[in-house]
Amino acid sequence: MKHIFKQSSKKNAPVLLLLHGTGGTEEDLLELAKLIDEEASVLSVRGNVSENGMPRFFRRLAEGVFDEEDLLFRTGELHEFINESAEKYEFDRSNVIAVGYSNGANIAASLLYHYNDSLKAASLHHPMVPRRGVELPDLSGTSVFIGAGENDPICTPEETKELSRTLSEAGVTVEEYWSQAGHQLTLEEVEAAKAWYQKAIQ
Repeated sequence: MKHIFKQSSKKNAPVLLLLHGTGGTEEDLLELAKLIDEEASVLSVRGNVSENGMPRFFRRLAEGVFDEEDLLFRTGELHEFINESAEKYEFDRSNVIAVGYSNGANIAASLLYHYNDSLKAASLHHPMVPRRGVELPDLSGTSVFIGAGENDPICTPEETKELSRTLSEAGVTVEEYWSQAGHQLTLEEVEAAKAWYQKAIQ
């Protein structure tokens, strides 16, 4: 997978797995990572799927309708890529924290739904429920931040609440942040994510 890796000078620093939104690239969230933890290592990945020339992490059938077969395949592909990157770049595989926006948040949520050891924690900005009718692994000890907009036309408040509840039932410690905004990522939301990160990770 096309990606950027930046090694921290700090020993045992967390690795921020950056996952962009539809049409983004591996460059998109680098500044966000600096705001959250400028001392962390960074593994920023570009999605392998193209939708009318726009990079994504998995296919969709329509707005808000995921191609579940492709989602499962791409989730496994990303999980394996993180494993391989940990060997290649010699970082602690158990110290990976996802930071995802929109489509990137959805694939990060899918990692949580399908693997109990893929992520130590996740900062999910405007995510949707990746799958329904599946049993989640035991995610006890995992911490998740969910940034949501009360006026988000893509991720409704009901969708956010369902994701939060499902993760909580699997043992995740979930912190929700709500703004009046829509689907965009605001500075206030980033600051809330940083405050969560400092409590949950450091």
